[in-house]
Amino acid sequence: MSDINEHISKLREDFIKGTLSEHEVNTDPFFQFETWLMQAVKADVPEVQAMTLSTSLNNKPSSRIVYLREFNSNTYWFYGNYDSKKGKNLKENPYASLNFFWPFLERQIRIEGTVKPADTQMSDAYFNARPRESQLGAWASAQSSKITSRQQLENKLEEMRKKFEGEENIPRPELWGGWVLTANYYEFWQGRKSRLHDRIAYELKDGKWDIFRLAP
Repeated sequence: MSDINEHISKLREDFIKGTLSEHEVNTDPFFQFETWLMQAVKADVPEVQAMTLSTSLNNKPSSRIVYLREFNSNTYWFYGNYDSKKGKNLKENPYASLNFFWPFLERQIRIEGTVKPADTQMSDAYFNARPRESQLGAWASAQSSKITSRQQLENKLEEMRKKFEGEENIPRPELWGGWVLTANYYEFWQGRKSRLHDRIAYELKDGKWDIFRLAP
């Protein structure tokens, strides 16, 4: 075993910062999510909006970090290039999972559901609110495609700067926009001592949320 592997194998954490009970959580998982998110914001958790988005195509899973940009009534919005790997995966298989991990609070939230493209008005509004350089970056990057060098990307960005020079508003590229995940499953994880973690799950059945505890 290499030194780094030996080091990792010996790492231990004893989780002591909270508890979670199925008798205390909100009966609606959306409001439970909102409560935990607000607590994370107040605790100054860094990158609180960062979440792992997992997709799958042909039984091959793929994960990456994206930012949550809006949420409302068990729906969650994120944005990117429709022609990227995640975009192609979601087009063929519209089932995905979101995962938030906040180590400072010893908490994790898993959200699963179905995904569809956001309406054009939402995508336009978000794109128009982005910094100009981010807007130009969306035009410059054919996300997930092979490029020969960093310089190729920098050259493309400069090309876009010249293309839109003098224009106050940069239009949203057709291949860039949002997705919205509609949740049908949640899991709230609170770290506990001796690895006997609290795991409270919600599953949507016949329009109602079934709440239950899972073994750690």
